[in-house]
Amino acid sequence: MPNRLAQESSPYLLQHANNPVDWYPWGDEALQKAKDENKLLLVSIGYAACHWCHVMEHECFEDEEVAKAMNDNFVCIKVDREERPDIDKIYMDAVMLMTGRGGWPLNAFATPDGRPVYGGTYYPKEHWMDVLGQLSTLWQSNPPKVEEYASNMVEAMNQMDVIERKNSFGEAKVEDLYSIKATWLEKFDFKWGGRNVQANKFPLPQNNIFLLRAAHFMNDLDLKEAVETSLQKMAFGGIYDHLGGGFARYSVDPYWKVPHFEKMLYDNGQLVSLYSEAYQASGNPLYQRVVSQSIEFVQRELMSDEGAFYSSLDADSEGVEGKFYVWTYEEVEEILGDKIKPFADYFNVHPTGNWEDTNVLFVLDTEENFAKQWKLNPAEFSVEMAEGAMKLFKAREKRVRPGLDDKILASWNGLMLKGLVNAYKAFHRKEYLDLAMKNAAFLQSSMSNGKGLFRNYKNGKASINAFLDDYANLIDGFTALYQVTFDESYLNQAAAWVEHVEVHFLDEHTGLFYYTSDEDPVLVRRKMERQDDVIPSSNATLADSLHQLGLIMDRKDWIERSLSMQNSMRDELIKNPSWHARWGQLMLKQIYPFYEVAITGANAQGFAQQLEGKYHPHKVVAGAEKESDLPLLANRFQDETMIYVCEGYTCQLPVKEVEAAWEQMG
Repeated sequence: MPNRLAQESSPYLLQHANNPVDWYPWGDEALQKAKDENKLLLVSIGYAACHWCHVMEHECFEDEEVAKAMNDNFVCIKVDREERPDIDKIYMDAVMLMTGRGGWPLNAFATPDGRPVYGGTYYPKEHWMDVLGQLSTLWQSNPPKVEEYASNMVEAMNQMDVIERKNSFGEAKVEDLYSIKATWLEKFDFKWGGRNVQANKFPLPQNNIFLLRAAHFMNDLDLKEAVETSLQKMAFGGIYDHLGGGFARYSVDPYWKVPHFEKMLYDNGQLVSLYSEAYQASGNPLYQRVVSQSIEFVQRELMSDEGAFYSSLDADSEGVEGKFYVWTYEEVEEILGDKIKPFADYFNVHPTGNWEDTNVLFVLDTEENFAKQWKLNPAEFSVEMAEGAMKLFKAREKRVRPGLDDKILASWNGLMLKGLVNAYKAFHRKEYLDLAMKNAAFLQSSMSNGKGLFRNYKNGKASINAFLDDYANLIDGFTALYQVTFDESYLNQAAAWVEHVEVHFLDEHTGLFYYTSDEDPVLVRRKMERQDDVIPSSNATLADSLHQLGLIMDRKDWIERSLSMQNSMRDELIKNPSWHARWGQLMLKQIYPFYEVAITGANAQGFAQQLEGKYHPHKVVAGAEKESDLPLLANRFQDETMIYVCEGYTCQLPVKEVEAAWEQMG
């Protein structure tokens, strides 16, 4: 018989609906049952695309013996971490404090009121049964000991959010950047890019955006090399889908070779932003191809008819990790025939395989260099590789596809919206702007209740009160969309969401924002998200938007709040920059000139597009064809289209040519 999860909409929860475990969704019913029966909570957290979540389900949660031990001794709760990151963050913090490591599946045990007492990640059956037995025995034999540990754990978790508020401005200085650079490069892999690790390697787009901008403003060749190495090696590696576009979540090796095959919207949205900006800085055609193919992937496989974006594709198909994406040599030979040799050499396809007797497609050098090495015509070689890839792609489309997690999350859609805007700025392709505007229309019409936002949308219904990252990423996306359309409705919507967040999320003591609204019940604690993870810090993203909106709308209170937030995080950024890169991007705006650009007149949008022809990440752009009440635009309309370059509201003489505006911005 299906358990209670059968009534849920989350694809991850529905995967567990026929387990013999008596799963509950997170809610009052489960918490009350634990109190009434005096049982520990067992909170198991994962997501639909998670490979090891599937493995533990098959080994443990589908097993009758395991299910009986769980049902008899615990109240078992299943949580989709993507729907309820507020719950996930609480128990992930606890497990990190207990064990020093985290991940999914995340399995935490807690007192009936939710305070964590033990946890870990993946457990094979025998180990899991031991854990169940020990925790059950301890709770029954010595509950005061468990209660004491739970109280100590909550106190330790609360200390994680202690931060000193700093209201002084202008603390950031160039010396801070040199300190950050030294810390960063000490742990950098200059051969393969990314962090110098021995195992899993993650793309971390916000790190690379910070390094890209820092290299530009500091004119630093080491930082430039770090960014270019990372971006090229990621695009060459198996983490990138050379047939269908888009990136997997991470590689299981330090060489970007073998991916953990799940493909997430949040990664691809941020990576589209990163490669678009890197193209503006370098003009590298590889980056343009990555952006184009990644957007094609998202549009083809993760977009709904309404213009919303789904969450992810599973790592597995037919119960096997990566089966959809890998190839035997014989399969490739059957498709390409006598043209297999150069294709196989270029993409490292071997008769014995390059991963578990199959082949992940990856490359080690540019097409141009490879063609020269093999004395081939570069143009002809490029065409042949593209034709071969298309043949394999068409053959792959006939395979059993990985599962789709078709829930729509506000936060992740905001990241993709921003990516589309950045791609439009870099490449001026109208279809990217059309996709962005269609997505924005959906978010406004279907994920807003008129005042605030919902986090989740599934089966025609929006649900779950939004969290801070939902607001922060949509505010960021709508602010960016205004700057390429000059449609003030986007600006006004972003401002309205900021005002909502100030009322319901602000912590007056620290000047930062809680992750959850005051309209929601407090769980074990009210979390404050400051660090970047694979998704940028919601506080840092919001602080950056407050800075931009404050400049456009003459809201000095927002500018001051942004600077105060940044200064409060300065010490943490300098100490551990790779976990605070989104704050680092804001720090750069304090150290190097940041310009307000106002464009007025009939060709305002055309001039705005032309401005993007030269890389200058430190500007906010406002514009209109007709009179506007926006402070940056008011009383600045003349017969011709004019560009006003300002810094701190002090403006230089207006100019009529984009080249002249570039000169004014240095």
